Parts: sequence; structure tokens; C-alpha cells
Amino acid sequence: MSTRIMRAAGRPAVPWRNGGGVTREIASWPPGPAGSGFAWRVSLAEVATDGPFSVFPGVDRILTMVEGAGMALTTTPAAGGTPGSRMVDARYVPQHFPGDVPTDCRLLDGPVANLNVMHNRTSGLAVRVEVARGHRSRWPDGPGTALAIPLDGPAVLAGETTTTLLPYDAVLCTGTDTGTSTGDAGPDPGGLLECAGRLALISMRPV
Repeated sequence: MSTRIMRAAGRPAVPWRNGGGVTREIASWPPGPAGSGFAWRVSLAEVATDGPFSVFPGVDRILTMVEGAGMALTTTPAAGGTPGSRMVDARYVPQHFPGDVPTDCRLLDGPVANLNVMHNRTSGLAVRVEVARGHRSRWPDGPGTALAIPLDGPAVLAGETTTTLLPYDAVLCTGTDTGTSTGDAGPDPGGLLECAGRLALISMRPV
């Protein structure tokens, strides 16, 4: 098992092709250029204007709004399908939907920020996202990946050393056959994680 700390400060912002926002990648596997073939990818997207989401063939998306008033999403399935709609107006509630169905976004009242977790359906991984409050736990061991991101306050990772995580910093714990495309490796800072605010807990485990 290994642990990496990934700081939000200095995380590059990649503008969308349509100019409607930017994406800051937190971690992905396997390493590669943004948007290339990945088994999983975690990022923070800042949506500034109405417009379409990018389409990712063969990918499922778990979106959690972490800032802003909300979005109205409209999906346009393949020919013969029925268009759908979804209101995303509650923060910190993970929303599951296919990333390969064209989806249009209308902002309800100004910009929003979304935590995006995407995974390829052929990756052989079970992916889970939950948002906990006042969380205290130890990192699990074994194959796969666990990722924790403080959303609205600091968190503390304690062990041989004590590390403070600021909002949108991330700590990544990897077992076997997984990894990250970003972040600085260093001494394992320990396994006890405490957070008084909200914490996104993401797991990618082999099935």
C-alpha cells in the first residue's frame, strides 16, 4: 500500500473546447494526456456558462456538485430514445449518469463547481462515491484505490507524520495494479483520517 498527497494549489486548469468552463484533473489511471483512454479519472470542473458536457464513449460518470446554486441537465439519447432531464440543485449529493449520452447543462443561478468521477465500463472496477461529514476512519488495505478529498474545510491525516489537507487537496491510497497520473510521492503519512467538514470518499476496487 502507498499513499500520495495531491495539493489543489497549482493544479492546472484546462479550458473546455467550447469555452464554457475549465477542468482541473486530480488523479487518473493509467497516466496519460487529459481525456485519453483511462480506467478512472477524478477531476474538479468549474462550469461558467450554459452548454453541453463532453461526451466520453464507454464511460460512466458520478457527478457531485460542490459549489453553486445548481444545474438543469437535459440528455439526448440515440435515435429512438426518449430525452431526459435532471435537476441538480443540492450540493454534496452524488449523481450517477452515463458519460456517453449527450448532456446539455443550463445553470440555475451562476457558475457551479462539480467533482467528477469517471470510469470506463470495461475497467473491471466497482466505483463508489460518498460524501461524509465529521468523518474519522483508517485507510483500507488491499487491491484498488481509495481517494479522499475535503470539500468545505480542512482534514488531518495522522500516522508517522501529521498532514493537514485544505479544501480540494486529495489523499490517494493505492493497493496493487492502480496508481495516479498526478501528485508527489513521499513517505507514507499514515492512515487515520479526520475531517470535521464534508469529505468526498471515492473507491475503485476490482470486481
